Amino acid sequence: MTTSPPRVPTRTERTTRTPHPAQPQEQDAAHASRLAGLTARISLGRAVSSESANYFLLAGTTLFMVVFGLVMVLSSSAVESHNDSNNFFAAFWSQGAYALIGLPLMFLVSRLPLTFWRRTIWFLLAGACFLQVLVLLTPLGVEIGGNRNWLRIGGFSVQPSEAIKLALVVWLGVVLSRKKDMLDDWRHVVVPVLPVAGGAIGLVLLGGDLGTTMIMAAIVLGGLYFAGVRLRYLLTGIGAVAVMAFFVAISSASRLGRIAAMFGGTSAANPDVNWQIDNGFYALASGGVFGVGLGNSHSKWSWLPAADTDFIFAIIGEELGLIGAIVVLLLFVLLAVVFLRIIHASSDLFPRVTTAAVMVWIIGQAFVNIAVVLGVIPVLGVPLPLISRGGTAIIFSMVAIGIVLSFARQSSKDARRAKGLGQGAVQ
Repeated sequence: MTTSPPRVPTRTERTTRTPHPAQPQEQDAAHASRLAGLTARISLGRAVSSESANYFLLAGTTLFMVVFGLVMVLSSSAVESHNDSNNFFAAFWSQGAYALIGLPLMFLVSRLPLTFWRRTIWFLLAGACFLQVLVLLTPLGVEIGGNRNWLRIGGFSVQPSEAIKLALVVWLGVVLSRKKDMLDDWRHVVVPVLPVAGGAIGLVLLGGDLGTTMIMAAIVLGGLYFAGVRLRYLLTGIGAVAVMAFFVAISSASRLGRIAAMFGGTSAANPDVNWQIDNGFYALASGGVFGVGLGNSHSKWSWLPAADTDFIFAIIGEELGLIGAIVVLLLFVLLAVVFLRIIHASSDLFPRVTTAAVMVWIIGQAFVNIAVVLGVIPVLGVPLPLISRGGTAIIFSMVAIGIVLSFARQSSKDARRAKGLGQGAVQ
């Protein structure tokens, strides 16, 4: 009997033969890994697509302004930083560190629910006012430029007035939304606003910071306006603020000198004001239409005081010219438009009033800063929001914008929920 050799499989059979099945544990692990990756991509896609256009526009504009501000702080402060610390980048690194603190805080706050602020705002406002009391009554308070508005702890200095601004805008939204059906009665307007908001503003005024006090008063009036308070009540409040500002202005020789300098006079109490205003004009004039070029300012070479803070707009006009100055103005106009869109999209009075108060804070302070540089109003010493050098200011400004971002997210959720209910009713 002849035994035939074993059959050798053909190439086709070898390539189509079913492979040895993998172990069940390996199959389960691979499937779980693919499922986890797919779930993560879907979750990320939903998180990104769920945000509204207002959210992305506000966040993008804010980030652009912060980066632009860092560039201008570096350019305007390099000379003074070298003179003070032998390091051209000292002020830039400091401002950059504060911006890096404010950035994650802004996005963290944007994820907080509205109930968080309703439950904690009284504690936050009380804590901010307590810090301002420490400024006024303890050796921790520091006076700079005639204003006692800084709290120095170790090697760090903070401005509690910025924390009061933030707490005040949220407090206005919470309280006025609770009283929305009683705002036609002036007593329900005066009782919460005068003792609480007026007391917080008074603490800042006791430190001598008239500029910040005026911004805070504008915040309160803006919040009342968007809450629907009657116009005659607001006009009464505006008159009271104007009278208060007049008496505060004439109570200080330094402030009287600033007013005189605006009209071309001289200030014996503060002669640097005339120097600052004149060199601010020289910087704007020398910039022309296209500017002298980024980093090529002559005024920052110890000619213009506060070149990286209160008068940074003059350096922008000098280095980037009229075009750069107009771009900055358009950025603040864009911010105002986004704020108004978020106000219009919100159905709850709390986010509407708070967003309006933040808008008055950011846009109003920018108007005051630019008006000072242009010589329209006396020197008040307020920075240009998101652009000027100032660690506490940029952190709390970004946190305030983070709160508005949370309102934009909430209004987007409400719109999708209403759309879903409408589609369900049609079906």
